[in-house]
Amino acid sequence: MARDEYILAVDLGTSALKAGWVSLRGEVAGSESRKLAVRLLPGGGAEQDPEDWWRALREATRDLLARGTVAPRDVVAVSCGSQWGGTVAAARDGRPLAPALIWMDSRGAPHVRRAVSGPLRIQGYGIGKLLRWLTVTGGVPARSGKDSLAHILWLQAERPEVCRATWKFLEPMDWLGLRLTGRCASSFASITLHWVTDNRDLSRVAYHDGLMGLAGIDRAKLPDLAPPASIQGPLRAEAARELGLPEGLPVAVGTPDVQAAAIGSGAVRDGEAHLCLGTSSWLCCHVPYKKSDLLHQMASLPSARPDRYLLVNEQETAGACLTWLEEQLRLAPGEPGEAEPTDPHAELDRIAASAPPGSDKVIFTPWLNGERAPVDDRLLRAAFFNQSLRTTRAHLARAVLEGVAYNSRWLLRYVEKFLGGPVPEVRLVGGGARSDLWCRIIADVLGRTVRQVERPVLANVRGAGLIGAVALGRLAFDEVPACVPVARTYEPDPGSRPVYDPLFEEFVHLYRATRRIHARLNREEKR
Repeated sequence: MARDEYILAVDLGTSALKAGWVSLRGEVAGSESRKLAVRLLPGGGAEQDPEDWWRALREATRDLLARGTVAPRDVVAVSCGSQWGGTVAAARDGRPLAPALIWMDSRGAPHVRRAVSGPLRIQGYGIGKLLRWLTVTGGVPARSGKDSLAHILWLQAERPEVCRATWKFLEPMDWLGLRLTGRCASSFASITLHWVTDNRDLSRVAYHDGLMGLAGIDRAKLPDLAPPASIQGPLRAEAARELGLPEGLPVAVGTPDVQAAAIGSGAVRDGEAHLCLGTSSWLCCHVPYKKSDLLHQMASLPSARPDRYLLVNEQETAGACLTWLEEQLRLAPGEPGEAEPTDPHAELDRIAASAPPGSDKVIFTPWLNGERAPVDDRLLRAAFFNQSLRTTRAHLARAVLEGVAYNSRWLLRYVEKFLGGPVPEVRLVGGGARSDLWCRIIADVLGRTVRQVERPVLANVRGAGLIGAVALGRLAFDEVPACVPVARTYEPDPGSRPVYDPLFEEFVHLYRATRRIHARLNREEKR
């Protein structure tokens, strides 16, 4: 009998690293997770230690092997996806020279604003620079300072000694690739948020000298480029020993989490949408064209499919809102000695389910760390509105679930304008998609059919595995939908529209009414 073959698929998230065995047909035969810490600093700093990422990968892989479900001889490749928009300053031997600045870090905002400004401006961008970036890349550096480009500019200005010693600035997934293979490469997709590549022809994505000059960064400190779904190199001996895998296994070029989730959701055809509910959230789909919507922070950028762009956007906090609420309600681990529930998410669901749809008109705005799309405003903050003496924790819990759903509906409005037509259904992935209640709320708030992907928390792991199978030449992207089963389908309840439609409109009005208040209250964070 032929042995089953598996790919070690990795999803380096913000709060945890997940690793799993993914078959060449997308079946997940086992997974392990390791929590990761984020260090939040004054002025908008958000850092992680890359060595913690590597320790988490080593431990997760060793524990997977200890189960005995898959033997080392049955592993045929390694494929990594990870959080996107982070920066590791790496020495030539791969050693990190400083903590990684992750996608939440906004300290580079003043520097990127200077880089994109000009005498004649639109939305803070110099008109000539804006047109050049949009024409060549399809997007533009975010003035919030949370892109990889802004991180490098901050390091150049604030940590010049680190910059001088840096061999390459790497995205998290590309740093893992260097650690695994000893070779340095970035895919057309993962390099995008540096905003220095010509993306007009997907078959010839390359660094653009003019944009390098506008950005003010050194090409020599960026990795060489490789097509998505290709092989970066063989697993080097030292990494193989640490992981317990055979030396020389093919290692696929790394993939950003947004693109990996798109493949892992099964929504790979043009216009098929997936909504990911992780620490952050996004609503994305593949398209055959390059297009930008600067006003709402959306653009079609290189994807994991070499022949397609991915409509990319991001909302800053989704599952992070639930984690925050669980901590406040003491549903998550607190002080030493406090009782820990076995599943704080399930307990929050139980509490929220006792409140009526609409939470008796209590509205939560989920902007705990600012927002990216459909508005780019790092000074926005979250709030509960319309509480009364009758408001209970059940109302607050359900309002958080509904607030994230309202935010997704706000984004959906502009996604459909971008596409020029409706999105009839949405595939739901990410940790938040495990909640049947949240799936139901999202279907009702969006007014769209929601398909809950099987084992949604492992969508990025499955996606990385499927991308690895394509890189090996053992699978085609057109075969992916058959590899991703749907666990349950939720049709929107027409009876919920009189409740949710007016509350959604008030949600948008709350943004307009409070944005200047947030700017005044948080203006010191503009440093």
